[in-house]
Amino acid sequence: MRYIRRFYGARPLHLLSLLACFTFAGYVVTLIHQAREWQLILLWFAGAIIGHDIVIFPLYALADRSAGLLAARRHPDRLPAVPWINHIRVPAVVSGLLLAICFPLVLNLAGPSYQAATGLSVAPFAGRYLLIVAVLFGTSAVLYSIRVRRVVRRHTPISSNRPPPSGT
Repeated sequence: MRYIRRFYGARPLHLLSLLACFTFAGYVVTLIHQAREWQLILLWFAGAIIGHDIVIFPLYALADRSAGLLAARRHPDRLPAVPWINHIRVPAVVSGLLLAICFPLVLNLAGPSYQAATGLSVAPFAGRYLLIVAVLFGTSAVLYSIRVRRVVRRHTPISSNRPPPSGT
């Protein structure tokens, strides 16, 4: 066991899980290669990687950075005891990811082809997407208010009829 850790640098379970991941990735590559339109799949992945890494990531990284810096610059003395940025960041990322996956359905761009393939309409997708976004942000707001209430309760002195302790 020590030999494997010294030679490999991590525990054997790490090596085993890495081998399992590489095996699964190889299996997926063989499935993609056997597909009739594997070039389109590779083109989609390349577009997604380039579109995300070159266009979208710098935009949302800039928005995230500027939101935190703007709040810190305007009122540095009034920063909340409970950090708020993750309560906006998490639902925004999940909403954006969901929109990126389903944007043709949400924006009604895949109407005829989707209906021909599935027999279903794309009409409910926009409303359902907005409902999911509202639930995500609402849940995040409730969790934030719970966290703020806990901090306020901890730091609020409890009045009692007992005199304060005397001496050290």
